Amino acid sequence: MSVYLDFEEPLKALEEQIEQTKEIGATTEIDMTDKINELEGKLSEKTKEIFSGLTPWQRVQLSRHPDRPYTLAYINAITNNTFQELHGDRSVKDDKAMIGGFGLIDGQSVMFIGQQKGINTKMRQYRNFGMPNPEGYRKALRLMKMAEKFNKPIVTFIDTPGAYPGLEAEERGQGEAIARNIYEMMRLKVPVICIIIGEGASGGALGIGVGDKVVMLENTWYSVISPESCSSILWRSWDYKERAADALKLTSEDMLKNGLVDDVIKEPINGAHRNHEEIFSTVKGAIKKYIEELDGKAIDQRINERIEKFNKMGVWN
Repeated sequence: MSVYLDFEEPLKALEEQIEQTKEIGATTEIDMTDKINELEGKLSEKTKEIFSGLTPWQRVQLSRHPDRPYTLAYINAITNNTFQELHGDRSVKDDKAMIGGFGLIDGQSVMFIGQQKGINTKMRQYRNFGMPNPEGYRKALRLMKMAEKFNKPIVTFIDTPGAYPGLEAEERGQGEAIARNIYEMMRLKVPVICIIIGEGASGGALGIGVGDKVVMLENTWYSVISPESCSSILWRSWDYKERAADALKLTSEDMLKNGLVDDVIKEPINGAHRNHEEIFSTVKGAIKKYIEELDGKAIDQRINERIEKFNKMGVWN
């Protein structure tokens, strides 16, 4: 059963009316075509009205929608189930919150890496709610170095509420692992494409977020802190999370305007959570376009442009 956010309730009512009208038409001999077309027209108009005027907090809610596809869904759809997952950081263990491996995009081999949240309560616990430990970031770096060795492009999918903040994670060097990834990703010789598909929170996102192309899906967010945490620090309460979301300028539109991401991938009019096939196709097309563009550049040019791009961030004249 589909989940509807509070601002999506008008759409739920219209969709239920459409289903009821179709049932009446199926169980009686009354032609309900005109009524169905009228309701579908109203649904289309209402969808455009709601999704064209979303607030930053509503976009944050959409980025966390339980029906929204996660990293593995994107990878399996884009690679037509040719994805071969690789495991372990060769030091501590295999972090289930960070996945990675090779897959084919129309015959071209690509290294995919990303955070996986889990699709139900049991899987969310298994995946640690998409919050990687240090070994997750070290596994990601191992796979990036493997991709570089075999001269294969890298695509990372970012969807995390942050790196795991537990004591044991800090003991094993969480900060060092993320910092090492940022340093090493700056110098990778192969094309690197980073796509925020859900939540892009703090260093947890940045640990696999340094690339030639850093792009966001339309209804995602990317920020040093979540609106709830920001609200609790500034106002000692979560009640101001909507105000915090607005002040943080964390939406794809804000990030593009401020030069912190390179592109925004448009979602279906009713959001990625309502039309998986369309968003998979759109993301696959974007990845192929970015790889073709980056393949046309010399290695030194790619690396220098990558370093220059991140050096410019946060600098005002």
